[in-house]
Formats: sequence, structure tokens, C-alpha cells
Amino acid sequence: MAGTRNTRNGPLSGVRVVELAGIGPGPFAAMLLADLGADVVRVDRPGGPGLGIDPAYDLTNRNKRSVLVDLKAEGGPATVLDLVERADILIEGYRPGVAERLGVGPDACLARNPRLVYGRMTGWGQDGPLASTAGHDIAYLAVTGTLGMIGPDPDGPPTVPANLVGDYAGGSLYLVVGVLAALRHAGEHGEGQVVDAAIVDGAAHLATMIHGMLAAGGWQDRRGVNLLDGGCPFYGVYETADGRHMAVGALEQPFYDEFVRLLGIDEVAPARKDPGRWDELRAAVAARFRTRTGEEWTAVFAGTDACVAPVLSMREAPAHPHLAARGTFVEHGGLTQPAPAPRFSATPGTVRGGPAMPGADTGEVARDWAVPSLTTRTDAPQEPQA
Repeated sequence: MAGTRNTRNGPLSGVRVVELAGIGPGPFAAMLLADLGADVVRVDRPGGPGLGIDPAYDLTNRNKRSVLVDLKAEGGPATVLDLVERADILIEGYRPGVAERLGVGPDACLARNPRLVYGRMTGWGQDGPLASTAGHDIAYLAVTGTLGMIGPDPDGPPTVPANLVGDYAGGSLYLVVGVLAALRHAGEHGEGQVVDAAIVDGAAHLATMIHGMLAAGGWQDRRGVNLLDGGCPFYGVYETADGRHMAVGALEQPFYDEFVRLLGIDEVAPARKDPGRWDELRAAVAARFRTRTGEEWTAVFAGTDACVAPVLSMREAPAHPHLAARGTFVEHGGLTQPAPAPRFSATPGTVRGGPAMPGADTGEVARDWAVPSLTTRTDAPQEPQA
């Protein structure tokens, strides 16, 4: 693997990544690699991606460096190939065929660097009837059956889980697993390859356990009637007297026993084993939770094995005592954000830099990666004069 600046840390220190700028799961995957110490150079296009937040607040671009290259301009693809020659991984999230038309597809890149891991992030994948059509997270979840099973109401619509299950769980995480596995192969055999990470594949794969339960008769093919989808009265969310909510996950018998004892509903505790009485049990649980505030119930269940937790907002979560003690959230550059995960005992990842501003690191990357063509391009920002 190529060398890089000695200020890098994390288990991927020394790994070089080229990210062709996009939105959603591709940038998040590159952020994960950067959090783990990889030297990620994001190739931004003049004018920006056309969709997204102010770059100064785009935390998915933290720990990266940015250069500005117009792939549609003369010399643009050649400059990217100069970076590719020195990289271990490339990540792109274009529709199938777009990278090829721009001159930076897998054939061109692997010809320049046979050890390269070429990661492709799409919703529908590189082939199939829908491969060339537009889509977003919600559509990929919809056709895989994953969206249809999320939600507590069997007669109502599915619950939309933001873009966490599709874009990031079914997309980014699978791309990262794929490129790291391919990187190991390249290191051992000197052979690069293409990783086709499709959100439809990942979102379907996430439901593997549920498919097994469905085949065994332990899961009904409709939402809101099963153990883990809100159908179970001791695995769900309940409103408190002050309009807050408590999350209950008392699945195992010992945890359930403690839950009903602390909640004060021992008289209906046997209903756990009789789904025919689940409506009665749910009503009892709901009625009890409405008798106290969220803060009061949090105190009741604190430090117990009842598996009950307060539902916090995004702004509240960093102050939770457990998360604060672990440093699950950190502040960098005035922005509170999740810390890198997972954690490593010998090579910890850190938040080393804020969101990379488009083109801000062109001169530095040109020097570190020995790609002088970056600073001779007309679309690259010039270094300030001393």
C-alpha cells in the first residue's frame, strides 16, 4: 500500500483512497475509511454535486482532503488516473456506464493500476432491468421487502426509517466490507477487482434472519404482528405522562419479569406467553407508562435489566450519561458529531479534520501524492502567494 502523511492514524493508515464526489452512501463509505485512518482524497467537481448541505457542515466529508477536477474537461480524466495510479481504493457512485463514458471506469483504472480496488456504489446495481433508472433509498427498500416489514400498524403504511437502512446500512457498510475484503486479496495476490455494492442487495441481505424465521413459521409476512416489528407488547415504544416515550425490549423471561415488576403490572404478566392476550397486556403497559413522566420512568428503570430506555432526540443523545462516558459523540470545529466506530485498542481512529472544502487541499495532495497535474489544471484553485 502506498505511503502517506505520518500524521495519519487508525488501522487503515497508509491506505490511499480516491473518492469521486457524489451524495449519500458513497461519501459516507469514504468517511468510514477516512475515520479509520485512510488518506481519502475526494475529487470534487466545479460547481458542487448539485444536491446537499453547506460543505462546511457536511460531516460525511470529515477526515478527507479535497481536490477540484472537471472530469468533462480536457485532461480531467488523465488527472484522476494519475491519482488512481497511486491509490489502493477508488469509490464512485455514478449510474452504470457514466464512469466509463468519463474515462475513469474500471477498465481504464485497472489498466493504470492492476492492484486497484474499484468500489461501485449504486441503488440498483450494475446490471438488471432497473440498473440505469433513477432511484432513492425508499424505493430500494420497497422492492426488497425490507420497507414493507417496518412499522407497528398492520393496517397502516410502513414506517420510513430515514435513509439509514438503505443508503447507509444496506449501501455504505456493504461497500466498505467489500472494498476491505478486496483490499486484502489485492495485498496477497496483487490482483485488483471491481466491487459492485447495490443497496437492493445489501437491504435484502440485512433481512437474512427474518427470512429464516419466515421460512420456519416464526414470522408472519405482514408488519406489526411479529416479535420485533411492534406487534409484541414487550418490544415497542410507549408514551409517558409528559408526551415523552420509553423504548421497551424485555424479550427474555428474566428481563420481562423485572420489567413487569418495576412497571407494576404483575397481574397481567402471564399474558407474555399467550399472544391472544397481547392486546390486554399492551393496554396495561400503555396505561402504566402514562401515569408518570419520562424522567420518572427513566429513574425507575435506571441500572436494571428490564431493558427499558428513554427515547432521546438527536440533540439530547450526546448528553446521555453512558454515551458521554464512552465519548460516543465528540466535538470538533464547533460541530457535535458521532465519534469514529468501531474502536481499536492499538490503532484508534479519531476525528482529525472537519469537512473537506471543495478544492481546498489541491496543492497539498499534489505534493503528497506526487501528482503535479493537479496544480497545473485551470479548474484547480491556485495556492495563495506567500
